[in-house]
Amino acid sequence: MWIPRSGHLEAIRGFLRRFPVVALLGARQVGKTTLARELARSFRGESSFFDLERAADLSLLVDPELTLRPLKGLVVLDEVQRRPEIFASLRVLADRRPLSARFLVLGSASPALLRQASESLAGRISFHELPGLSLAEVGSGKLDRLWLRGGFPRSFTARGEPASFEWRQEFVRTFLERDLPQLGSEVPAPTLGRFWAMLAHAHGNLWNGSEFGRAFGVAHTTVGRYLDLLAGALVVRQLAPWSENLAKRQVKSAKAYIADPGLLHALLDIRTSRDLMRHPKVGASWEGFGIQAVIDRLRARREECFFWGTYSGAKLDLLVVRGSRRLGFEFKRTTAPQVTPSMRIAQESLRLKRLDVVHAGERTGPLGKGIRGLALGRLLEDLEPLP
Repeated sequence: MWIPRSGHLEAIRGFLRRFPVVALLGARQVGKTTLARELARSFRGESSFFDLERAADLSLLVDPELTLRPLKGLVVLDEVQRRPEIFASLRVLADRRPLSARFLVLGSASPALLRQASESLAGRISFHELPGLSLAEVGSGKLDRLWLRGGFPRSFTARGEPASFEWRQEFVRTFLERDLPQLGSEVPAPTLGRFWAMLAHAHGNLWNGSEFGRAFGVAHTTVGRYLDLLAGALVVRQLAPWSENLAKRQVKSAKAYIADPGLLHALLDIRTSRDLMRHPKVGASWEGFGIQAVIDRLRARREECFFWGTYSGAKLDLLVVRGSRRLGFEFKRTTAPQVTPSMRIAQESLRLKRLDVVHAGERTGPLGKGIRGLALGRLLEDLEPLP
């Protein structure tokens, strides 16, 4: 079943009009190649496609500039992290006048890839991150299915829950054994597998490197590198803390989430909706799913999203900051959300334009001055994207 991703297609087309090189980044199997082929089919003009996981295409790019210079129109380079030296050639080709070709490079967003691209193509490249399927793409009627299976297209569209769970288990295995080593990881797959599973049990908690380090018998800096590796591959989300000059001691540790709820459930051995409802992490899973759904709906960038907390107990699950606009979100898996003193403190301390309490009920409506109860199932109708 093909699920159109027209919003991302239009965004990439816009970037290609303004930049000679566009990087489409996302986790493995999230749909980057499918989206790029769809873009190439609809492109007005010539298009060329190179898959750097194919030996034949790799051999053509032994001398990248020699192969790419004659090409016109749209040139797609898939899995470009396998040949980061190509970026130096792209810089030369991007500076030609007239510009005869534009380049779309696909990658799994390793830190090395981002650093190499930024250094070689500063001012010439734009980045677009492709997440998993969003609520807007699948429809509010499939919210529970998206929560259980996650946003990887093959997992979401699988024929039944057992097939979806099996796909995600295989994804975890091949990601650890094949994909991460290709991104430069030298950490043994069993070690990273245990770390990833332990992180799933701490999903939505403050990152505590010392506690993880003790569990693994290594320094906190070592497990910090494990976390950075998974976050760089876009399978873990770190939500940074927001801090400013307030008369309160504020939390300065990041929160860590498994980025896709389907992967979280695979790591926790949650196979069915019934299993999920009975699991002690159901609340944390729902919170992480809701946070991603709100971020997707707002079209907020990674660097615009934070959480906030104080050591006295006041907190805010999600703070989105764009310019002078500040929006706050709390997530409560209940059908009857209530305003708490913590919400009032967050509202006043952070000078929020609005605070939404995202809940599992069916109605959206006011809870108090500047505070609204927002039904997750009505997110598409009741929450407008940021301008």
